[in-house]
Formats: sequence, C-alpha cells, structure tokens
Amino acid sequence: MPTPSKPATVDQLLKRISDEYEGLSRQLKAIGKHVEQQRDQLGLEGIQDVAAQCGVQPSAVVRFAKHFGFSGFSEMQRIFREGLARQIAPGRNYQARIRDVIASGAGTLSSADIAHEFLSGSIAGMQELQNSLHAATLKKAVDLLARADAIWIVGSRRSFPVAAYLDYALQHTDKRIGLITALGSMQDGAVRSVRKGDVLIAISFAPYAPETLAVAGAAARRGATLLAITDSRMGDLARLAHVILNVQEHATFGFRSLTSTMGLAQSLFIALAYRLELSYQS
Repeated sequence: MPTPSKPATVDQLLKRISDEYEGLSRQLKAIGKHVEQQRDQLGLEGIQDVAAQCGVQPSAVVRFAKHFGFSGFSEMQRIFREGLARQIAPGRNYQARIRDVIASGAGTLSSADIAHEFLSGSIAGMQELQNSLHAATLKKAVDLLARADAIWIVGSRRSFPVAAYLDYALQHTDKRIGLITALGSMQDGAVRSVRKGDVLIAISFAPYAPETLAVAGAAARRGATLLAITDSRMGDLARLAHVILNVQEHATFGFRSLTSTMGLAQSLFIALAYRLELSYQS
C-alpha cells in the first residue's frame, strides 16, 4: 500500500490525525490532541515543551511526526510557523497580558479591569474563530439542518445557554424542534422520541458533560445524525458526530468564555434561515 503523502498544511495534518486517531497508540493520541488544541502555539514550542505537556518522552513526539510523513518534529513544526503571526497574535497577546496581570500582583484589580480582560479575551476568541472557521464544514452543517424535519438540541452545564438559544432561534423555522435537558433526570425518556433521520445538535467541551454524551450516544443508536459543536475533533463528543463545528474558547482567570460558541451558534442559525428563505421563494 502506498504511503500517504505528507500533509502540506495544518488543516491537512489535523484531518489525517482525526481520520487515523482511533488506530493511534495512547501516547500518539495524547500528542494528537495537543497538536489540535494548541495549534496556535505549536510553531513556537520546543520538542521538550510538547513532550512535557503531553506526558510523553521527546522520542514519542518524533515518532508522531514520522507517522504522518515528516522527517521529524522540526519539519512538522514548520507548517505551523507559516502565517503564524496572523493566526496567533490576538490569542497570544491576550494570554501574555493575563500572565502579566497575575504575576505582577500589583494591587487589587478593579471591576473595570476585570471587565476589560474578559472582553479582550472574547474579542481575541472571536477573531480566532473568524480566521479558522471552515467554510465547507459550516455549509455541510447548514445542509444537514435544512434537510431535517426534526432537530433536537442538547447542551448541559456551561453549554446550556447555547442550547437554549438554538432552541429559541430554530423555533422560528417550520421544523419540529426539541430541547433535551436533564431537568428532573428525564433526558433518557426524552431521547426516546428521537427518530431515524432526525438531527441532534450536541454542544459540549472538555471535560465533556456526561449527560450530553449519554444523550448523543442514545440518539445515534436510534438513527439520528449528530452535529457536534465542540472543542476537539478527537474528543469524546466528536467521535459520535457526523459533522463537527470546532470552536476554541479563551479562559480568563480560570473562567471560559461562551462568546465564540454563541457567535458560532448564531451564525449557524442565520445561515440556515437564509437558506430556507431562498427555498421558500423558489
């Protein structure tokens, strides 16, 4: 069997990692997740840093690079360095500011200081989402929703506000919409209404809410098509999904924002509404 060609771009590498993820060893899986989640910093990290953060030896990082056709870590890292300044400036500048604020210990932060830090993080996250949004995948998600007669939504804990917004927004279409919640621990009963051909939008981020994973798994077994809004193509939720919308949120003082996720959800709905309006007119 011919050896697959070496990835020429970050997106090509991430797709290869996602496609081959289940067959990788435990160590290579850990490196694969790190590569995906830290793609904005990998161009600057040394091999020792990557190995330490993944809990592996540097030799495993070299093995990972060679598995995907590179001569070693340096050659793999090169594709992350191309266009690095444009891709990572918003997020890295923000993270550097946060570290400086915390490390300085210079007095008590005012409420306005805290607000500015949170808003700066949200702006940086939105810029990164705008730069990394995969147009073909978003179109695939819109196509999926446009064809569906019934759309179910699940999102627990910090993802619940996004699920509630999508429930509200999608009710403005003529489709059957259902929000599955864990209220009263009745999610298992609610998922029994899911039918083959329905679409389930599942929203969750590491560490993934067990309620969401359970509903997604049950819906998949009942024949539903899953659209995941999540932070990793290799995470627990992504492995159940047919379409994955990937979004990374910034954390400020240990609290992760929902700004980018909500922006993605709103974009998804508006794109769907536009598609449906065109269909109604034709």
